[in-house]
Amino acid sequence: MLLNGDCPESLKKEEGVADPPKENGLDEGEPGDETTGQEVIVIQDTGFSVKILAPGIEPFSLQVSPQEMVQEIHQVLMDREDTCHRTCFSLHLDGNMLDHFSELRSVEGLQEGSVLRVVEEPYTVREARIHVRHVRDLLKSLDPSDAFNGVDCNSLSFLSVFTDGDLGDSGKRKKGLEMDPIDCTPPEYILPGSRERPLCPLQPQNRDWKPLQCLKVLTMSGWNPPPGNRKMHGDLMYLFVITAEDRQVSITASTRGFYLNQSTAYHFNPKPASPRFLSHSLVELLNQISPTFKKNFAVLQKKRIQRHPFERIATPFQVYSWTAPQAEHAIDCVRAEDAYTSRLGYEEHIPGQTRDWNEELQTTRELPRKNLPERLLRERAIFKVHSDFTAAATRGAMAVIDGNVMAINPSEETKMQMFIWNNIFFSLGFDVRDHYKDFGGDVAAYVAPTNDLNGVRTYNAVDVEGLYTLGTVVVDYRGYRVTAQSIIPGILERDQEQSVIYGSIDFGKTVVTHPRYLELLERTSRPLKILRHQVLNDRDEEVELCSSVECKGIIGNDGRHYILDLLRTFPPDLNFLPVPGEELPEECTRAGFPRTHRHKLCCLRQELVDAFVEHRYLLFMKLAALQLMQQKASKVETSTSLENGSPSSSESKPEDPLGPEAGSEEEGSSASGLAKVKELAETIASDDSTADPRSREVIRNACKAVGSISSTAFDIRFNPDIFSPGKQGIWSEQEPCRAGAEHLRWALGPWFWWASASLSTVLPPSGVRFPQSCQDEVRDQKQLLKDAAAFLLSCQIPGLVKDCAEHVVLPVDGATLAEAMRQRGINMRYLGKVLDLVLRSPARDQLDHVHKIGIGELITRSTKHIFKTYLQGVELSGLSAAISHFLNCFLSSYPNPVAHLPADELLSKKRNKRRKNRPPGAPDNTAWAVMTPQELWKNICQEAKNYFDFSLDCDSVDQAVETYGLQKITLLREISLKTGIQILLKEYSFDSRHKPAFTEEDVLNIFPVVKHVNPKASDAFHFFQSGQAKVQQGFLKEGCELINEALNLFNNVYGAMHVEICACLRLLARLHYIMGDYAEALSNQQKAVLMSERVMGIEHPNTIQEYMHLALYCFASSQLSTALSLLYRARYLMLLVFGEDHPEMALLDNNIGLVLHGVMEYDLSLRFLENALAVSTKYHGPKALKVALSHHLVARVYESKAEFRSALQHEKEGYTIYKTQLGEDHEKTKESSEYLKCLTQQAVALQRTMNEIYRNGSSANIPPLKFTAPSMASVLEQLNVINGILFIPLSQKDLENLKAEVARRHQLQEANKNREKAEEPMVTEPELAGAPEDLGSQPQAAKDPSSPSLQG
Repeated sequence: MLLNGDCPESLKKEEGVADPPKENGLDEGEPGDETTGQEVIVIQDTGFSVKILAPGIEPFSLQVSPQEMVQEIHQVLMDREDTCHRTCFSLHLDGNMLDHFSELRSVEGLQEGSVLRVVEEPYTVREARIHVRHVRDLLKSLDPSDAFNGVDCNSLSFLSVFTDGDLGDSGKRKKGLEMDPIDCTPPEYILPGSRERPLCPLQPQNRDWKPLQCLKVLTMSGWNPPPGNRKMHGDLMYLFVITAEDRQVSITASTRGFYLNQSTAYHFNPKPASPRFLSHSLVELLNQISPTFKKNFAVLQKKRIQRHPFERIATPFQVYSWTAPQAEHAIDCVRAEDAYTSRLGYEEHIPGQTRDWNEELQTTRELPRKNLPERLLRERAIFKVHSDFTAAATRGAMAVIDGNVMAINPSEETKMQMFIWNNIFFSLGFDVRDHYKDFGGDVAAYVAPTNDLNGVRTYNAVDVEGLYTLGTVVVDYRGYRVTAQSIIPGILERDQEQSVIYGSIDFGKTVVTHPRYLELLERTSRPLKILRHQVLNDRDEEVELCSSVECKGIIGNDGRHYILDLLRTFPPDLNFLPVPGEELPEECTRAGFPRTHRHKLCCLRQELVDAFVEHRYLLFMKLAALQLMQQKASKVETSTSLENGSPSSSESKPEDPLGPEAGSEEEGSSASGLAKVKELAETIASDDSTADPRSREVIRNACKAVGSISSTAFDIRFNPDIFSPGKQGIWSEQEPCRAGAEHLRWALGPWFWWASASLSTVLPPSGVRFPQSCQDEVRDQKQLLKDAAAFLLSCQIPGLVKDCAEHVVLPVDGATLAEAMRQRGINMRYLGKVLDLVLRSPARDQLDHVHKIGIGELITRSTKHIFKTYLQGVELSGLSAAISHFLNCFLSSYPNPVAHLPADELLSKKRNKRRKNRPPGAPDNTAWAVMTPQELWKNICQEAKNYFDFSLDCDSVDQAVETYGLQKITLLREISLKTGIQILLKEYSFDSRHKPAFTEEDVLNIFPVVKHVNPKASDAFHFFQSGQAKVQQGFLKEGCELINEALNLFNNVYGAMHVEICACLRLLARLHYIMGDYAEALSNQQKAVLMSERVMGIEHPNTIQEYMHLALYCFASSQLSTALSLLYRARYLMLLVFGEDHPEMALLDNNIGLVLHGVMEYDLSLRFLENALAVSTKYHGPKALKVALSHHLVARVYESKAEFRSALQHEKEGYTIYKTQLGEDHEKTKESSEYLKCLTQQAVALQRTMNEIYRNGSSANIPPLKFTAPSMASVLEQLNVINGILFIPLSQKDLENLKAEVARRHQLQEANKNREKAEEPMVTEPELAGAPEDLGSQPQAAKDPSSPSLQG
């Protein structure tokens, strides 16, 4: 969907500025290089307006853009309030019909002011169905049930409940100006110190959801399809309707439109009934026969149009909600039809039924990508196909597990079955035919698909032309793991021996290679750090590979080169792979490694490999610099010892002697040394003969020391086959053939046993063997792997803990902690080690929140592992009973919950025995009922010890809560998100010892948990990064332009909704706020909040952040009550997701306290500010600048309450901190000292007055005391300080220029160039002049590393 008519063609870069970028990742330049240095010029074809003439309404004009398609005008008309009920029409210009798919600029004679006529077209069955579906969508447009049920990419958003409609409008009304009385009292459960954590406020009831009933029933009639004689009268189908007035009518959809017929439920009479009214639109017909429909439908459409578009647009990937209210289940013909007429993921507009996913996925990759418009079109197509494929694969995987798809090998045992549905191949994550026997059996088969998916993701990101991967989606559902893959053309007709022309199909016995594959994979080897290496096959011949042996190359019937089985793309993690006779470095053995893991497929993450190589590069530079300096030092000595002092002839140029300091590597000299090394390394790498031998020696030594594979340049790569785990007992093709569908398996060839191992993860006998000639290389590679394993433990984990202690990283829940670990390349299996380090850290108190989140994550992950196997033994009919029983054992204090077996289960035991289609796995379907809380918690502790090597010290949920300070509601959220459970929205009494917390009725649904590839918009991302960089350097104007451009490009690739667009909008809002354009800031931030709720989840930590930013901008726009309700919402979500004791809570409470101070609610304000002070003191230490600021804020409230003694006490604390941290002369210290004087004077004046009263009694002559309410400006100033926003002083003129600039930037090239020249000097001066002093005056935000920078 295009927004504002931005279309790829409108984006043209200035010609000749930059070469098209090389393949992503193949050029070693920093991201953003391509765009930073050049000006980007966008030519926007100016839009024009056309007049639309539709039957029955006034003509209206519509703004269009030349690149739009005619189809997009159709979409607009189907969305407009007055034309939304039309679907079957065409547009005519001067009597000529316009083609649906042509661009407007190609339509002859279409110009400003042209008149387009809407002409009703005759219906077909397809058009009639589309029309009924559209009317149903309009009737359901405010109904949230699709979002709660997780269908059609609908998701929830609650912002409008708190902003009371659209913020833009209320901005004009200026709600809650300073004097209006506002009710500021938060609900009891939001106040600091409250122990209750209710669940219901998570999804407040939206007024608009009380659906206006337009009709009671609209459904397909049982008289469908029309008999032959009626077909010849133009009948297409029949509908049955019960109106709100309880009138039952039968409607005929004919080629000319809709009319009432005389049929009843039991009697068919297709003749028209009275009133004889034929209407082209179903809505018009219903308006005629039902007054209630007419009234309510109009109101409904008004409300639909008033909703923010971001509340309605579909998200690219489905987001599921883990709670939902009790919903009414209403009759819905379209939903019923979708469920049963297997609409196989092919949409209305695709001819030829099912989609060929593989062809679509590969064709989009082959689109040209030479310039920006081409790349945009390509990325947009790739993204669209991926999101469609993910949706279809998810649907198919659920159908497979629910038993609704026939297997292609039905005679096999259930675990071994494979499925093809909708041109997607599905296999289950079980170890079939002992492929993984030596790698951990089923456990290895379970992790192989995710490893493979990571490989696919990586190769897709490198994006080498000519190399293809399969579309891959991994779905976890009801305890099973399903891998969904697109199908290589021709693979099902061939034998595997002929198919695989690169890699190995039998565990490294026969290994083959292919020059074209080597050439293609060679191009990925540098960005992926994979070493091209030789291995031996079973005939002891050397075979060259550029990947692990399992990676297979197959040329499809379409001639494309596919690679699959990428599960060992990255090198093995030796900490979890004990190899007899190999010693790990001391850092590893100290930490208790190597440990035996459940499977032998543990790999290092790509982020770790990158970080390790970067670390080695710095080491390489330092070593070389040191050697150069030592050389120079020794050169100085030798030259003095020589009689005539001439330097040795081999030195190219004697440099200034560095003297004795050379060895001590002073900062300055080492920096210049590094610069020289860089220059030297580049010279030598380019094979330049000018470099002298001694310098070459330096580089060679440094290369050798860091393990580089080249001796002339820094180049570290890994051989993924080193320590490849052994495999005994090879499956033989000559296995005795079984009857039944066995011939099918042989016909399909070994593709079968491949896929059954979740696509062939076939591994070598006793490891891969290497030629004798490569022994040195192999030895170096082994050392490199050991170093990488040690680097993870000695650098990455301590680095993460340090960042958390300094609050550079602020995890709020399990997902954000996992994300922080993964960004540093730390796998989740190291979680126990991270927690050990947190416990041993000197800053243990400042890491309290990380410890809590880590323990919660460890418990819920261990529970998830147990839950997975628990669910596999449950029949569909017992699912809700089993899940509620499990949750009771996990979270309820009730000592002995009893599982409810479904009643009919007990009666129909005999019949069940004969059921063939039972879920793969345990045959005993009631084993789950005997679980007890004691047993479950014992298993959780055991699992935590075995998997994470961490000893939990608790044998029940209450003990865990007590010992680690966890919250049951948080544990419930974490386990539900991880396993896909959806529970009823109500208050659960977890702590009751008299009844269990959950009943069967509380478990509403179980959703799939989906892992897939996320294609990126590379150009947009470069613009975004360059924009961020500019903003950080203080060039707001340029930054704002680049980010606006990035937003445009993101919209082009992703459509309107995406996580990255959310980040873009947040930054834009912040920039507009800093530049004083509050309305624009508000509008962008509102979009960011809505988008974060829709694509990340309503209580995702990111959403909480967005709510806080929006509250600040609302306060600045004088919408005080809105600001408060947004902050209260953020605080509630924070309490639910984590609890009170979190560094982020200090910022939130400071915000709330300041706003309450502004509206003169002093006592309430103090409760929040004092809580913030306590939390800040705990997490930043009593001497931190944040704490000083907190003291100052509390002092101000006490001053307003005229309690000067308390005010003085707090301000003195603040003053002491400023004095010790910043010194006497710092501006902050002086400000604090001034404020202390002022407070003292006020205190003295008050005391005088009191004394006067005591002396003279009631006759005392008292001067009126001045208690000032804080001004909004002063409150806003403090709000900006605590939120880390620095204002860069701009004059009014600059502001106006800047706004005009942003507005005008879609103009033509010449204007752009001239403008740049004319305005350059003016831009830089005021901003740069203002920046330094400003930064100095606000040390809190600038110097404190933990406060967010400009971009938040």
